[in-house]
Amino acid sequence: MWYLCVFYHRLLDYRRPEVQSLAELFGGPGAGDAVEWRMPENHHEDSPFHLVRLPGDERLAAQIANRSLLVKGIFELWGQGATYDELEKAIREYPDERKLPYLTPESSFKIVVDSFGKVISFEEQNEIIKGFTYIPFEGRVNLKKPEHKFFVLETDDYGSQNGLPPVVQKTVFFGREVGAADRHLLPTYQLKSRKYIGPTAMDCEMAFLMANQGLARTGKLVYDPFVGTGSILVAAAHFGAMTMVCAYCRNKYIAVLLLVNVSLIKFFQGADIDIRVVRDGRGPDCNIWSNFEQYKLPEPLCVLRADNNLPPWRPGLKEIFDAIICDPPYGVRAGGRKSGGRKLLKGIIPPYTVPDEKRENHIPSTAPYSLAECVHDLLHLAARMLVVGGRLVFFYPMLREDDAAGVAKFPEHPCFKLVSSCEQILSLRYSRVLLTMVKVGPYTEEVERMGEERHQEFRENHQKWMEEGNLHTAVFSPAEHDKKPESDRGSKPKYRGKYV
Repeated sequence: MWYLCVFYHRLLDYRRPEVQSLAELFGGPGAGDAVEWRMPENHHEDSPFHLVRLPGDERLAAQIANRSLLVKGIFELWGQGATYDELEKAIREYPDERKLPYLTPESSFKIVVDSFGKVISFEEQNEIIKGFTYIPFEGRVNLKKPEHKFFVLETDDYGSQNGLPPVVQKTVFFGREVGAADRHLLPTYQLKSRKYIGPTAMDCEMAFLMANQGLARTGKLVYDPFVGTGSILVAAAHFGAMTMVCAYCRNKYIAVLLLVNVSLIKFFQGADIDIRVVRDGRGPDCNIWSNFEQYKLPEPLCVLRADNNLPPWRPGLKEIFDAIICDPPYGVRAGGRKSGGRKLLKGIIPPYTVPDEKRENHIPSTAPYSLAECVHDLLHLAARMLVVGGRLVFFYPMLREDDAAGVAKFPEHPCFKLVSSCEQILSLRYSRVLLTMVKVGPYTEEVERMGEERHQEFRENHQKWMEEGNLHTAVFSPAEHDKKPESDRGSKPKYRGKYV
């Protein structure tokens, strides 16, 4: 069955990939690839109204809608038309065997009028509802807890000022609600009410979208190698995933076991190089632990300080994580750091061992960690530590003016297939893309060699801005196109935050 999927009009690139990921989560392997899309007549791709065919019954549609952040509702479409007369004709032609089970005397119902691109007054809504007398409703009206909800969804003839390219003509949809979004997560987990956040803490809506892309659910092990204040892991823990954070341990004996005994590793997921962020926070009542306590989520058993450039996993340990979800440091708001220090890395001083009496409060030396090296280490870690079929979800920065033809835009690895890339525009010059990759094969020495070759090729193509400092310079330094007359720039139609 084709359903009408109505999206919230935000984060447009993320909408379809989220639905396909949730279809994979609830429908099983291959269900995401089986999702089909098409647009209603006279509608642009970025319209909130899409038609979707899912590989299952309406229970799958309800599960997707209830878990999604960007789906407003999924509906069994009874009819559509450019006018209410056309809508009536379409509803009358809809098969009775599909309609009558929801119109019985024992049932209760409610009709809701909603719109996009216009405002419908309360009086107009009542008149619209009264016009559906040709539908043989026999049940009773229940406005609070109806058994069945029916929606009238109307779009108007809107222009470019409403956030979309012009639509040729208005459309009216009528359908039965199959599933609706639960948006209470956003006010509950909003950053402004969270006890412990940092300057780069992930927005809660984006964190939940990343958790959906990573297929976080009960029994899954999710790892964040750049955990910071733990925003992504809070989202994963809400969906039931087991959580791990690295840098500090309340029980040092257990921490040692975690790196040796795979059966215990299920209790933790996350890492960060800055021990002050993950161990101390802003005091005993304002740290990573307090974020989990605030939302009554199972707290991580331990926190380990770790470096993505020098991962702490014992030799031979691999394929233990179901997903790696992270936001790597790419040098715009915060630069990446790795262990070693400049003098140590240049060979000026030899490697040293921290004395036992100084281990508790010692802060190791660090050196700049370029984006190229960071991405390479992340792909190498994911190829080794993810199970086959596991997902790698991470943000990757983009210069929007860099449209080199024939050059691969995103990092590649022979272990992974790119599932989706979703752009979030941050400025005229700079955006970031959420990449979702699935591991399609085991990690071997041959795969490692091929991964190194692909990384070198990619690094050469993007050398001008992937190294330390260049991306920051490209984003914040004046550019020639910024000096164009304001009249020229303002005359271009604005759409989705970018010029077209």
